[in-house]
Amino acid sequence: MQNLKDIPAKEIRPGFFGKMIHGEKSTLAVWEIKKGSVLEKHQHVHEQITLILDGEMEMIIGGEKYLLTAGSSHAIPSNVPHSAVAITDCKIIDSFAPARNDYK
Repeated sequence: MQNLKDIPAKEIRPGFFGKMIHGEKSTLAVWEIKKGSVLEKHQHVHEQITLILDGEMEMIIGGEKYLLTAGSSHAIPSNVPHSAVAITDCKIIDSFAPARNDYK
């Protein structure tokens, strides 16, 4: 068992501070993202489900632009290119499957 408050945040990319919970086959990431932070276009084998807890994030997923706000979610299939810009400070949960070994 883990308590989120006991997991140290890691700055994975500039402005992206994540707390990671790893299972055998999936990873849950709880992010605090600073306004103006940019996640460049990329893709990965992991299916990703993003849930915005607080704030606004503009994402381009598979060539389509989305404004995700508190309560919004989006499932990003494996190997689909995507990028993001934090319009405001954000709190986000991402679920990844398979597990993100690069986040350990």
